[in-house]
Amino acid sequence: MRAAGCGAAGGGSARGGGGRERAGPATRVPGPARRVQHGGPLAATAGRACPGSGPGAGPGAAAVRAGQTPRPAERGPPVRLFTEEELARYGGEEEDQPIYMAVKGVVFDVTSGKEFYGRGAPYNALAGKDSTRGVAKMSLDPADLTHDTTGLTAEELKALDDVFTRVYKAKYPIVGYTARRILNEDGSPNLDFKPEDQPHFDLKDEL
Repeated sequence: MRAAGCGAAGGGSARGGGGRERAGPATRVPGPARRVQHGGPLAATAGRACPGSGPGAGPGAAAVRAGQTPRPAERGPPVRLFTEEELARYGGEEEDQPIYMAVKGVVFDVTSGKEFYGRGAPYNALAGKDSTRGVAKMSLDPADLTHDTTGLTAEELKALDDVFTRVYKAKYPIVGYTARRILNEDGSPNLDFKPEDQPHFDLKDEL
């Protein structure tokens, strides 16, 4: 359970829940959240330029030097940044709100799995937060409903990667990332951040 930088699971069930998930279409419902453009405001705030973004860099620079019309620089899609407080708004308690949960700092829209993550559903405890540890341990213990993976075994870490890839990335659209995934501890942008690839979701950006 990545301010944006430059450029951009065998399924298991948690203890205490019943039933198994079935794959189905997911719907992206935008909600209020901070937005970050790759190489945008956060990079500027940190006082660091992305590689290739300085004067004379980029696809348009050579054209300018050659007297041609420069091409506009390509920009990646915006990245939604969720604080813990913002993510908590989407815990499935409100009928008119989408349901979000994070695994490994990646925020997924799990609204299509409302029977699993909605109010009163078996895995509702995982929603509205980064539940990475709980997913790794297949646990609904409140102490495990956190992003912290300290002390997890190699087997638990492997299970985490499997569920992350085969369940969440395969079934639910990514709507953003937690602040911990995108920012360094001092609040500066994590220049190593790269958005997760999810090519099987052809979703129009609505931010």
